[in-house]
Amino acid sequence: MDNTLVDFQSGIDKLSEAERTRFDGDLDDVPGIFSLMDPMPGAIKAYRQLSKKFDTYILSTAPWDNPLAWTEKLLWVKMHLGRDEESPAYKRLILSHHKNLNHGNYIIDDRTARGVDEMPDGMHIHFGQPGFETWKQVVAHMLPLAER
Repeated sequence: MDNTLVDFQSGIDKLSEAERTRFDGDLDDVPGIFSLMDPMPGAIKAYRQLSKKFDTYILSTAPWDNPLAWTEKLLWVKMHLGRDEESPAYKRLILSHHKNLNHGNYIIDDRTARGVDEMPDGMHIHFGQPGFETWKQVVAHMLPLAER
């Protein structure tokens, strides 16, 4: 989610100076930070488009020392992608510190951490890197793959 679907910096920008100082170096541990974050540009539209062609799940890691983050990530998905059974993300959120335990044909992530670089199968679409800087580029790359 973070820096792929969710603009992490947008949450940081909404923190008070006292919160930034207190949690310096561990900003993802600020209680409530994940509820402050905005979607990345084009992310919601892209997720909806891709979910029509692929069996999509949201795979994210939540900070171990911020138990509220686990709930906030679910609430973020419900707020931005819908909360009912018609939502393309309904019951499709997986929180794990070991992304390599999940299987799929593709993973779209901004990092190789948390096992992304150890995925047993599938291609890593490295969001934010050349060719995949925007959701528009990711969708343009992914849609032809759905036809295979």
